[in-house]
Amino acid sequence: MERPNSRNSTYTEIPNGTNQTNGHCLAKSNNKSQEDDDPDKPSIHNVQETKIHNVTPISQESQSKFSNSRLITQIKIFSGSFTTILYRSKYYLTSLRPGSLSVSLIPVLLGTILAFKTTGLFSFIILFATVLTVISVHAAGNLVNTYCDFMRGIDRKDRKTDDRTLVDSILTPEEVVNLGVIFYVIGCIGFLIVVLSSPARMEMLALIYFGGISSSFLYTGGIGLKYIALGDILIMITFGPVSVLYSFVAQTGTIRLVTLLYAIPLALNAEAILHSNNARDIEDDRKAGCVTIAVLIGHSASHVLFALLLFVPYILFMVGAFHYSLWLLLPMITLPKAFQLEKLFRDGNLRHLPRHMAKLNFYFGMLYLSACFLSHGHKLPGLFQF
Repeated sequence: MERPNSRNSTYTEIPNGTNQTNGHCLAKSNNKSQEDDDPDKPSIHNVQETKIHNVTPISQESQSKFSNSRLITQIKIFSGSFTTILYRSKYYLTSLRPGSLSVSLIPVLLGTILAFKTTGLFSFIILFATVLTVISVHAAGNLVNTYCDFMRGIDRKDRKTDDRTLVDSILTPEEVVNLGVIFYVIGCIGFLIVVLSSPARMEMLALIYFGGISSSFLYTGGIGLKYIALGDILIMITFGPVSVLYSFVAQTGTIRLVTLLYAIPLALNAEAILHSNNARDIEDDRKAGCVTIAVLIGHSASHVLFALLLFVPYILFMVGAFHYSLWLLLPMITLPKAFQLEKLFRDGNLRHLPRHMAKLNFYFGMLYLSACFLSHGHKLPGLFQF
């Protein structure tokens, strides 16, 4: 077999047994070298640079659409949260027991009327601040009562309690606590407004506020006076004489103890509400270890006490009307309703009695305020004898 010319071509042994000529490889190598030497052909680096420089920038219109999309998303999230808050706000409002807040509102209005009748002084800002203070503290006290009664096992699913906020898991205990803190803070803000607006000294207002009104926390919080038969006394003092005095001092800057006497009818009526509630819950409170006056004296004596709390204010109004001003007979309009409620207690129909008593307290209180406002200042007992 003839060997090929060594100058033209050489054989290269390939591992798989096939033969390739180096001339063919050299031709490819020469072609590659020619391609590399071609100045008109773009290199790999030039292609990459061209691609980088040819990237189309995001237009302002696209950026605007992207920003609007994000804004719309945030608005939807906010509106969803706001809708949730609005949906749950009715539960927050119910947890405050708004039907009972008239018990603290009317004494504040009474103190303001007495201040105006005595000195002729009146400030709407002070009235607003005192109402805000007392109502907020009362609402916070209701929340504390809800929380403590639930945590102590007094309010349970198997009991027919009026407040079902925690029993039925309408709100969580954390929500109730946070809401209570918020209303105590609002109460303090109202107190600061009173301090800045009132002619009274700050020390005098602070003594009444922190030593009196804010002590409603102790009804079930802290030592829990409710559970040792002292809660009735605390509530009767706080949402009666103390609230009237706080409002009167805030308007006038002076203390007149005679104003405490005007709070007696309201205090007795407010205690009648609480006592009717405790009388209804005698058996459940006894099982839970909660000691109230109703638990101590029993159902029969509780009926006698309820009748006294209910009717003594009307007796006071009759005496005041014949000796001072006939306008004091106005609250007597509610006397027939009071007899109906006493009959409910006597017959043992106590289930909804506290709710009916709260309504009576509102109408009773409003007529009492009207009587004091319509009476001449000199005909109101004791106001001008100091």
